[in-house]
Amino acid sequence: MAPTVHFVRHAQGYHNLCFANQRMHDPSLTPLGEEQCRKLAQDFPYHGNVDLIVASPLRRTIYTALIGFEPEFRLGMTLLTLPEAQEIADLPCDTGSDVKLLEQEFRNEPVDFSLVNEGWTSKRGKWGAYSWVVEKRAQEVRQWLKARPEKNIVLVTHGGFLHYLTEDWADSGKFNGTGWANTEFRSYDFVDEVGDNASIKETATSREWRKGTEHPMSMQEQQELKAVKHKYWEARGYLVSSKV
Repeated sequence: MAPTVHFVRHAQGYHNLCFANQRMHDPSLTPLGEEQCRKLAQDFPYHGNVDLIVASPLRRTIYTALIGFEPEFRLGMTLLTLPEAQEIADLPCDTGSDVKLLEQEFRNEPVDFSLVNEGWTSKRGKWGAYSWVVEKRAQEVRQWLKARPEKNIVLVTHGGFLHYLTEDWADSGKFNGTGWANTEFRSYDFVDEVGDNASIKETATSREWRKGTEHPMSMQEQQELKAVKHKYWEARGYLVSSKV
């Protein structure tokens, strides 16, 4: 049986403070971001069920996972980093650090970098900032998660990438480049389908908790909104223009 996945957006990083800070390379969390993580540790309702914690290898997602899920690491769990879960843009703030530097920085923490290769920061090929490339990478992450043997998985990732990962574009303009608040979490189950898209659907409990009885968008509405966001994000420099 496929797992239930709990997606979490990282806490506030220094790049979230202003547009100029997007020039910072792989920024860490602000003091407020660290406080958001401590609140996440208190508020997350499924600590007793988590079998695996995964994070994008950027510093802000690693720190969010380590602080926000400290109860699991205190019991001996290891954080697995997954480069395919990195953010969509090729901005400095969304470009990761060399794996050797990460291994040094987190040498005293329970972090596994075995899946992170030397080319993951290139923003070329499968790591590129084209919309269709990001869509493929998001599909690969879903397929990887679906094939895992664990039953409850946490993935800490990024606001823009979460829209591709969930294929849900509702409220995608609520914040800067995303509809997910810092440290917001939502839960998803895999759906029965023909094909290998590894589609997911937000659980009823998760959606009701944040949306009440509001009716979800149709597939056509999702596709139309995605097209609008692609054009907007290309204009803002988050995605490489499809015209290039």
